[in-house]
Amino acid sequence: MNKIKYSYIGLLGCLLVAFTMKTEQARPIDWVNIFIGTSPSITKAANAHGKGTEELGQTIPAVLTPNGMNSWTPQTRLTENKCVAPYYYRDSLFYGFRASHWINGGCAQDYGSYTIMGMSGSLKCLSGERKIVFHHEDEVGTPAYYSVRFPDSRFLSEMTATDRAAIFRYTVDKEDSVYVVITPNNDHRNGSITINVEKQEIRGYNPVYRIYQGMGKPAGFSGHFVVRFDHPFTVYGVYNEKERLQNATQMDHMRELGAYIGFKLKEGEKLQVKAATSFTSSEAASRNLDAEIPGWNFEKVRVATENRWNKHLSSISVETENETDKKMFYSALYRCSILPRIYSDVDGTHPAFSLKDSIVSNPSFVYYDDFSAWDTYRALMPLVHLMDPEKGKDMVSSLVSKYEQGGWLPIFPCWNSYTSAMVGDHAIAMIGDAIMKDIPVHHLEKAYEGMRKNAFESPASHADYTDGKGRRGLTSYKKYGYIPLEDPVKEAFHTGEQVSRTLEYAYDDFVLSQVADKLGKREDAALLRERALNYRNVIDPTTGYARGRHKDGRFIDYFNPFVFARFITEGYPCHYTWYVPQDIQGLANIMGGKDTFEAKLDSMFSENRYWHGNEPCHQVAYLYNWIGKPFKTQQHIRRIMEEEYLLDVGGLSGNDDSGQMSAWYAFAALGFYPVCPGVPEYAIASPTFLKVTMRLKNGKTFKVIAKNASEKNIYIQSATLNGKPYTKNYLRHSDLMKGGTLKLVMGEKPSTSWGSGTGDIPYSISK
Repeated sequence: MNKIKYSYIGLLGCLLVAFTMKTEQARPIDWVNIFIGTSPSITKAANAHGKGTEELGQTIPAVLTPNGMNSWTPQTRLTENKCVAPYYYRDSLFYGFRASHWINGGCAQDYGSYTIMGMSGSLKCLSGERKIVFHHEDEVGTPAYYSVRFPDSRFLSEMTATDRAAIFRYTVDKEDSVYVVITPNNDHRNGSITINVEKQEIRGYNPVYRIYQGMGKPAGFSGHFVVRFDHPFTVYGVYNEKERLQNATQMDHMRELGAYIGFKLKEGEKLQVKAATSFTSSEAASRNLDAEIPGWNFEKVRVATENRWNKHLSSISVETENETDKKMFYSALYRCSILPRIYSDVDGTHPAFSLKDSIVSNPSFVYYDDFSAWDTYRALMPLVHLMDPEKGKDMVSSLVSKYEQGGWLPIFPCWNSYTSAMVGDHAIAMIGDAIMKDIPVHHLEKAYEGMRKNAFESPASHADYTDGKGRRGLTSYKKYGYIPLEDPVKEAFHTGEQVSRTLEYAYDDFVLSQVADKLGKREDAALLRERALNYRNVIDPTTGYARGRHKDGRFIDYFNPFVFARFITEGYPCHYTWYVPQDIQGLANIMGGKDTFEAKLDSMFSENRYWHGNEPCHQVAYLYNWIGKPFKTQQHIRRIMEEEYLLDVGGLSGNDDSGQMSAWYAFAALGFYPVCPGVPEYAIASPTFLKVTMRLKNGKTFKVIAKNASEKNIYIQSATLNGKPYTKNYLRHSDLMKGGTLKLVMGEKPSTSWGSGTGDIPYSISK
């Protein structure tokens, strides 16, 4: 009976919110659904090609500021283990609010986190005791606020956040005892917590452990925290899995260790708790808290964070009659604004990169980490460079800083450590894309030095190489022009995958050649430009597909391009065949010409081979622009958006991968996409919205107007740029940054004239 009653109340609340949004001017934050991707995928491609965790989405309903240090999330899972997110929508047990550092939408692990849980009635410390059943109709979530009211006790828990801190509010509907339990989420019987009764605060830390390279070893730093209360303690103590010690103030290195604080509240009285984190020390966490939440005004913090999100999201405004499209777009922008995360304290201090037991400080820029480089260089970082070049500058400057501290540009910088997860060398792509878009980079010559070192050198020390420094398989790549099957690439988390590595290194070499040319380093540019053609060495001209190759030049005997292969990363050979963003025209030549290229490309969709749930396919539908068939790009992009992105908790077709899946959608909805980061151009497709207004940080405004755009009118008939006829099927970044208007006339039937000329295709080495 109670559940029915509360469901009705929850529904009534939702209707009231909907009515308010209709009668008042809705803000961008009001269109965000933070729960998309928190449940297994229900999209078409995920069911056809995904498996295991690839089907999960792996996002969390994070409350934070854009790219804040912590993703404060309701917690339904206890562990920091790999591939187990802190929250899944299908769960029904609540364990508190976690200061999470989960790689949002990934299959990695959380680290340095801790949990705060408030409860009424009797004290319950251990996770198995304190868990509370909750219902989704009783939770409210936005990027700036989350609340849940438990059905039995009617105890209300709320939270909102700043860059490095958060404030919580607990309310009882009757006079009752209220307890707050704080626990580091450590799976290694480690961590520490201390109660300072005199200061009425709690401090603690949770050591961070490495993943991939150096799996399980200490990362050399911890997640530190400080917690304060606006009511004086009435009871306090510490506990672990075996005992509870009232009036004790210290607990270290035990399983399920934590601290508890007790209060007596009157009916309707509110208890406020505020907390902050740091990766350097509890003293730094305290300074972060003092700077970001000096008082005890929950609503003031909430409104300020809402305003931060509205300002961030409103840098792109859209006009449409389809509310679902607007919700999908702003929800995607939200997920694109979680990683990389702030790592430095308010004074610029942060732990030195890569196992150095020291603290560094550079207050001249905000230091970021958790880049998930194999994923996010494709669209997420270009989106950052477009929406907020100043933030993009700090992010790529952080990569350069990692090189200065660790001696090598990181391959996949997470947990403030080298990891060498995945394949490629995409710090080069991220830095290179910024340089080619004239975004100022910290220590430009130092940046080039690090990029060049990764491309040409390997660590002299085997220990350094094993630790994750340098490109995997670079010696073979330089010797053969590809990585042969005989090289197992054993010092990597992903061993083998030789063809994928070759293709991605060729692309990275191309980006570096562009940078070298821009900086006047002609000799390097020429050599790297030649290496950018190494993709030819792993595309079998007899089949037209990427194929494993031996040292002696023979392609692997048994070959099926439509199944998973050890020499391919997370996909089929037919998926990675198209990964030549720097030379699409050259790839078509190897296949036998544009007709063969088009037929193979068609088969990706007609034979259900396209897998949107993983990144190697993300540029595929745009490649028709290179052969003068942009109407096919427009058709497939709109279909992918409709089938693989749904307004549902299972609405992502695979792991969101730190926002890359969402960045793809955001660009697609805008009507253009960065197929080859490092080339300041975007392939034009089919805008979702009638009008897009981009308020650029340089003070300019760029608009995309899609006249007659609808679910049926998806094909571009003609275009003008700033009032002049525009026949190119790509948009230059420089034109966009100047401000202006791209006007597209849309129609129901494909146009074979617009954007089909040979001089209208995007950049290609062989063009």
